[in-house]
Amino acid sequence: MNIDLLKRLCETPGVAGREERVRALIQKEIKGLFDETRTDNMGSLICTRRPRSGRKSGELRRAKGTRPTRVLLLCHMDEIGFYVKHIDDRGFLRLNNAGGFDTRNLFSRRVLVCTDSGDLPAVMNPGGRPVHIASEEDKRKVPEVKEFLVDTGLTATQVKSKVKIGDYVVMHEPFLHLGSKVVSKALDNRVACWLGIEAVRAIESGRSGHACELVVAFTVQEEVGLRGAHTSSFGVAPDIGVGLDVTLACDTPGVPDDESVTHHGKGFALHVMDSSFIADYRLVNEIEATAKKSRIPYQRSILARGGQDGAAAQQSREGARAVGITVGTRYIHTVTEMVDTTDLGAARDILAAWLPTIA
Repeated sequence: MNIDLLKRLCETPGVAGREERVRALIQKEIKGLFDETRTDNMGSLICTRRPRSGRKSGELRRAKGTRPTRVLLLCHMDEIGFYVKHIDDRGFLRLNNAGGFDTRNLFSRRVLVCTDSGDLPAVMNPGGRPVHIASEEDKRKVPEVKEFLVDTGLTATQVKSKVKIGDYVVMHEPFLHLGSKVVSKALDNRVACWLGIEAVRAIESGRSGHACELVVAFTVQEEVGLRGAHTSSFGVAPDIGVGLDVTLACDTPGVPDDESVTHHGKGFALHVMDSSFIADYRLVNEIEATAKKSRIPYQRSILARGGQDGAAAQQSREGARAVGITVGTRYIHTVTEMVDTTDLGAARDILAAWLPTIA
């Protein structure tokens, strides 16, 4: 399993609206895998792979002059992060978030301030008194994002010469292996970027071919409203849309089992429903049958709240059949996001097994 690629993807900064570094990494990685690649006006990378199959269904369709079934895999490149909105007279940075945060997870964090002149390591903390002089009321308070500050350790003059309003900030933590797990910031959603590459590689190496036209869109600005997925889906006009993403794995103490969504080590998550879309039941059944036949571990999942790029494909133009294939992740939207490599491999394997079956 190419975990080094996942590590490089996760450690590359790329908040919503500033995904260009992630896109550049992917462009280098996918050379030779696709027949056409293009970057749309929003910054999403659209990669098309024409049919490669001797299947009778594919041959018949071409003979009749009709286009093959078009399948769109949607993999968002952006991670949650911040934009600099203010630099005060002492050089402290104030932030505007791009994506959803539980601010209880933002205390005492190392961050990277990404500027045109280079990246600056820094720390993030809420303003106010430290524990030694804090009141009991201070200790109970959960600050809002606007109360957090970034300290670069530089003088105000140095900061203002390097940082400007609109520069972006990401968490700065190392990628770790913990037994069968990997831990990192930005597994949401570099996991999907990894899947979009590795599933196609698996199909290529297996030489099974595919009768469908396969389009992989590495999309922008999902964390702020599925924006890149909407424009990508409109441009591609898929027959089938597949949202690749992480989902919750709340198989941890303090969460009732009926709210766990997924469990680590039980396989990829076949995403049936969330607050943004309901999957096409025929696709759910097809993928499930393929998983059983290929002995790929899986679990069905429903997410009570939240959404993903598959919804944009489903609702684009006259609509598309849509489904989600996801990987259960503990501690989502923190720097300790954790996936089990068994589930990650299962998600890759089901894509490599199912996509060649589409007529």
